[in-house]
Amino acid sequence: MAQLPLPRRPRRLRATPAVRALVAETDVLPRHLIAPLFVRENASVPAAIASMPGVKRHLLPDLVKEAAALHKLGIPAVALFPALATVKKDGRGTAATDPKGLIARAIRLLKKELPEMLVITDAALDPYTTHGHDGVLDKKGRVDNDATVAILARQTVLYAEAGADFVAPSDMMDGRVAALRAALDKAGHIHTGIIAYASKFASAYYGPFREAVGSGARKGSGYLDKRTYQLSPGNRREALLEALLDEEEGADIVMVKPAGPYLDVLREVRDAVHVPVAAYQVSGEYAQIQAAAQNGWLDLEKTRDESLHGIRRAGADMILTYFARGYAESWKKLNA
Repeated sequence: MAQLPLPRRPRRLRATPAVRALVAETDVLPRHLIAPLFVRENASVPAAIASMPGVKRHLLPDLVKEAAALHKLGIPAVALFPALATVKKDGRGTAATDPKGLIARAIRLLKKELPEMLVITDAALDPYTTHGHDGVLDKKGRVDNDATVAILARQTVLYAEAGADFVAPSDMMDGRVAALRAALDKAGHIHTGIIAYASKFASAYYGPFREAVGSGARKGSGYLDKRTYQLSPGNRREALLEALLDEEEGADIVMVKPAGPYLDVLREVRDAVHVPVAAYQVSGEYAQIQAAAQNGWLDLEKTRDESLHGIRRAGADMILTYFARGYAESWKKLNA
């Protein structure tokens, strides 16, 4: 059979693993990953999270062991989220500003035992409020933007004093990045960075996370409506505006959340801002891959890896993902 007269044969660059590695445009390395970790107290053992296979609510000693294992795999940072007992919650999230609170103690312990690990702390009130919203409510039951920002400022200074490397406001209140930067600087924490959840959508993909931290309603009774402060899933331009505002207000890193369903937004944010861009592969993204794999419908590792490469290809400089440890372990085996 006669050969086709083709001046270009792109398949030449796909012929062998070595060639494919040579011309690879996107990589995902352990240093690109941030591991979200849940922490609890007043229990004897870590607690599994049913909707997130392989993810636990760690006790403080176990948290240090997990962080050390992650660091050994080349993962440079962890992001901490509290799972508080209901008795420690109230309508104003008072526990969020307790200097002896769970997250403050977790930060101090991690920085003492593992000072080289970067510690990122969530700044929001939803794990601390009985109603599960990311802020305090006014007399009409609406989330009070400015009152919430004032509390977040105290919370972030507290975390900075405990030793956090970055605070990450996830509340989506207007003006909070500027207020947090001003509060941190006034308190002398000029080196504490801000990773702003800049383009955070009112997503259905957060369900397993809300189970993990105990915020919002359980399955069967509906989930909290956060559309007055989180972004509408259909609004691309608004998401870009939020990222630009947070950069202008002093965010060191901006984030798009969720990652997978919003790769177009991630690409546009990456092209528009001059600071690094993070993406959060959220609990629902993790859970659906795990569930499909458990049913034999998808290959877990291949689907995991493809999803992470897609997020990196869209423009993420770093990815928060519950797959961080598993991916890094697989990467280490392949590159031993």
